[in-house]
Order: sequence, then C-alpha cells, then structure tokens
Amino acid sequence: MKKINISIREKIAEVALLSVELLSALIIFILALIVFTVVAFRVFKMDNVQFDFYVFDQVHYLVSPSMTRVIQFITFFGNHKFLIPANILLVIYFLFIKKHKWYSIKIPVIATGGVLLMFILKYIFNRPRPLIPLLEPVKGLSFPSGHAMMSMTFYGLLIFIVWENIRNRTLKWVLVIALLLFILLIGFSRIYLRLHYFSDVVAGFCVGIIWLSVSVWVIRRLERYSKKEIEPVIKEAQIAQNPL
Repeated sequence: MKKINISIREKIAEVALLSVELLSALIIFILALIVFTVVAFRVFKMDNVQFDFYVFDQVHYLVSPSMTRVIQFITFFGNHKFLIPANILLVIYFLFIKKHKWYSIKIPVIATGGVLLMFILKYIFNRPRPLIPLLEPVKGLSFPSGHAMMSMTFYGLLIFIVWENIRNRTLKWVLVIALLLFILLIGFSRIYLRLHYFSDVVAGFCVGIIWLSVSVWVIRRLERYSKKEIEPVIKEAQIAQNPL
C-alpha cells in the first residue's frame, strides 16, 4: 500500500511539473506574439522608428576596432554558413550516435520551416535594411532579422534538448542561461553592425519563439501518436512476418 501511495504521488508530481512547463511555454508563446504584433504595428502603421535610431546612437559609443572584431566573430554563429552545417551535424548525432529519431526529425523540420517563414515575412513587410552599415552593406530585406530568428530557433532548440535530457539541475541551468545569452549577443551583433534595426531583432526573436513553440508542439503530438498508434502496428507486422 505504501509503494502504491508513493507511485501515485510521483505521478501527480510528474503531471504537475508537465502542467507548469506547458503553462510556461504557452505564456512565452503569447508574449512573443503580442510583442511581435506591437513592434510591427509601431513600425509599419505608426511609422515610429525613433527608438531604432536612438539605439543606434547608444551602441555607437561602444564601437572600436577590437570590439568590432569580437562582434564579427559572434555574428558568424547566426549566419547560414554556420547554422546549415551545425544543423546537419546535429541530425547526424541524433540519428546515428544518440539514435533518437524524433530529434533527428525535429531539427531539419524546424530549421527548414523557419527559413521559409523568414523569407515569407521579409517579403510581406518589405523593409529595407539600414542605410548606415558599420562595415560593408549586405543584400536582402530587414524585417524580421534572419540572424535573430534563426539563432532563436536553432539555439532555442538546443535549450529544449538540454532541458529534456540533462538531469543535473546546476549544469542544466548553466547551459540554458549560456545559450540564452549567446542568442541575445547574436541579436546585439546585428544592431552593432547596423545591419538591422532594434525592432528587426526583437521581431526576429519573437518569430523564432513562435515558430519553435508551434513546431515542437506539433512534432511532439506526432511523436506521441506514433508511439501509441503506429509503432505497435509495425511491431505486430514484423512479428507476423518473422514468427519464432
């Protein structure tokens, strides 16, 4: 009887923890959606971009040759030249080494879908880049920031993986905080280099959070459905084909 009570308490604790995590994810999703809507409204409907230029003015005081080199190094980790190989290596790791097929599915789906969503939004809003780049100008549109969005989806997915798989609480929180700070640094690098406005970066972060939340939720539902409905059928078919 005592063991049954302990088991029931453990189940209740698991459900409570799951509910807290779901509620937290939902709150973050809603906040990201609200912030993105407000930013887009202020920039494109109210034509209020004063704060963007105010941020440029403040960041200008930090500009120096050594700082610029550091920033160029940081911004590389939000570039497609890094993120594409990084995603591929992550897929290979979960497919062949860790042998977690659902993580190997999540990574390319989230990455590819995020890129498509980014280009669609850039086309819809059609905002030119700042005309005062710190170094050389780059091609493409400005809103939302691709670096900010793709960094949020890739490193945000790493945060999700760390949260689900690291059991040591201290290590888990250290990695989560470090990844969050790195995401923010990549966003800051785009403002420092004057390749994006502050509003572009905030919007990119918000869209990244929204896309990551939706895609992880959908894939987790498919994963649960597969384990409950599809995998038992496959196993039965395999047993029928190869009876002992």
